[in-house]
Amino acid sequence: MIPIPLPPRPARAAGRSAAPALAAAALCAAALLPACSVLPKAEPVDTYQLPAAAARPAAGAAALPWSLRVSRPAGGVHLSGQRIVVMPEEDRVSVYKGASWSEPAPVLLRNRLLDAFRADGRIAALSSDDVALQADFEIDGDLRGFHSEYRGGAVEAVIRLDARLVRPDTRRILASRTFEVREPAAGTAVPMVVQAFGRAGDRLAAQLVAWTFDSAGGDR
Repeated sequence: MIPIPLPPRPARAAGRSAAPALAAAALCAAALLPACSVLPKAEPVDTYQLPAAAARPAAGAAALPWSLRVSRPAGGVHLSGQRIVVMPEEDRVSVYKGASWSEPAPVLLRNRLLDAFRADGRIAALSSDDVALQADFEIDGDLRGFHSEYRGGAVEAVIRLDARLVRPDTRRILASRTFEVREPAAGTAVPMVVQAFGRAGDRLAAQLVAWTFDSAGGDR
């Protein structure tokens, strides 16, 4: 009797060929696990608001019939972000490790100026550049300093603003002035430096509010 050959068994052959592939995949997955554990962890960051002292309204001042828009000043590369900038030595710019402002520096200063005008109380029609509302006057400028400096081992906060008072309808500059305020910090720790920035912001805002009323008074 002639023997009849049995047909091949494809299922078992496929199983044998799949086993090496599964083993290789398991080895690759195991090799990736140690790599995940050496990835750098995110740096913890403390976020600071710009401190502010309680402002007082202008005593006996009459309300003014004009409107004012306060725009965020233009900032350079180092001053447009949220990192707290420090100059540990002349001509060297750095940032405090693990510390950040709650908003970019130009926004912090613009909001501080708005708060100062609101507290003064003489202008009820205030707005910012976040909304395109009509205004009789506008304050804009260039933020040229919003950093801390080391001087003889001591630290001081520095805010420098080139401000302009503008008529938005004609884009005519009515007045311009450079404001610079330096405020010593009680120590080199970041919270102490932040408090110095708050005091510097209060002083600059008070100076700019007074200058705005003096400069705009004769143009209405």
